[in-house]
Amino acid sequence: MKKLPGFLKKYFWDVKFDSIDPKKSAQYVITRLIDCGNDKAIRWLFENFPKDLIKEVVTTRRGLSPRTANFWALVLGIDKRKVVCLQKPYLKMRQQLWPY
Repeated sequence: MKKLPGFLKKYFWDVKFDSIDPKKSAQYVITRLIDCGNDKAIRWLFENFPKDLIKEVVTTRRGLSPRTANFWALVLGIDKRKVVCLQKPYLKMRQQLWPY
């Protein structure tokens, strides 16, 4: 996989889409798609990235919303205590920085 398919371009509105290397930027691509992607994007994600890497992203990335992280923890069978962005210190900090 050298480039992302064109139908994913709408999820990467803030960067130069053609310059994204899905292999080098795998965690970024996974994070964006699990947070914003539709059914087609999610199917593509699971066809192109190992499930273990997707689980790693869910457990380690702090940029996921609590709602997204909770959903994917349930879907992937991840213990919520292992998801960084669902831990109380992070949620408290997030509430202070983004009180919505």
